[in-house]
Amino acid sequence: MQRPLVLFDLDNTLVDRWGTLAGWAAEFTAHHGLGDEDQAYVLGMVAERAYPSTFDAMRTRYRLPASTAELWRAYRTDIAASVSCAAEVLDGLDELHAVGWRAGVATNGAVDIQRAKLRATSISERVDGVFISEEADARKPQTRHFALAAARCGTVLGDGGWIVGDNPVNDIGGGRSAGLRTIWIGNGRSWPPDDPGPDHTVPHARAAIDLLLLHSADHARTTT
Repeated sequence: MQRPLVLFDLDNTLVDRWGTLAGWAAEFTAHHGLGDEDQAYVLGMVAERAYPSTFDAMRTRYRLPASTAELWRAYRTDIAASVSCAAEVLDGLDELHAVGWRAGVATNGAVDIQRAKLRATSISERVDGVFISEEADARKPQTRHFALAAARCGTVLGDGGWIVGDNPVNDIGGGRSAGLRTIWIGNGRSWPPDDPGPDHTVPHARAAIDLLLLHSADHARTTT
């Protein structure tokens, strides 16, 4: 029997990116003697897209003495040291494997920082494959991103599957266009009224995993 596929977004789905970045921005600006307005700016910069070029812009703006490479290495180390994945989510990934799911991570971002987070949280040990947009210049919501993520898990989009994520456009809209069923991590938000809704809405990743486990159990009952 074909093993079903589920792809998980990483940031604000499997890990709390917002909370991690807020803590990092507070420490970064305090270390460099910057103020509250600077903290908001720095947080906005890394929240939008954290790459070495982001730190090059901040280095220029604030005349920081460290090189761009040094700032990026420090950021990567600090984020990896502080990011976490809830134990019940890690257990859930193990449970999905135990009942035959292929689980993968499909994430936008820079390879080194995303890989560092995956290793630090032990997520990388619990999934069949990972695709990071920088690896092949294929960002969500592009269908090619999901196709490459599926390939990393040893399957193809044509076999169907699911995407779990928090972003209405990148994860849910992109996943739907790629032919995947969709689970949106609402995190207390309302779905945009003019957009086609996801197949399911849940409050967090563990709830998404429980839904997939229930789906698996229901499928097993109907095929036996």
